Amino acid sequence: MKDRLINWLNTALMINLFLVLLSFAWFAIALVGRSAHIALGFDLWYRLWEPLFMPAIGILMAGAIVSGLLGWVSRRLST
Repeated sequence: MKDRLINWLNTALMINLFLVLLSFAWFAIALVGRSAHIALGFDLWYRLWEPLFMPAIGILMAGAIVSGLLGWVSRRLST
């Protein structure tokens, strides 16, 4: 049960990591497009910043801390 929970958490964090990386790539491309006066979705990205990307970054950080703590506790209990 514990291993299943850890595997699920790691899978969810990996999906979240790719969401955060893709959002950063979108931001960088949209910012370059905005500086060149080409519409590449910067306004849409900015509108999605608070409801989507900020929570995704927070969940990624919290999940990394929880995953690390679970691994540490698991190692301490096994010895």
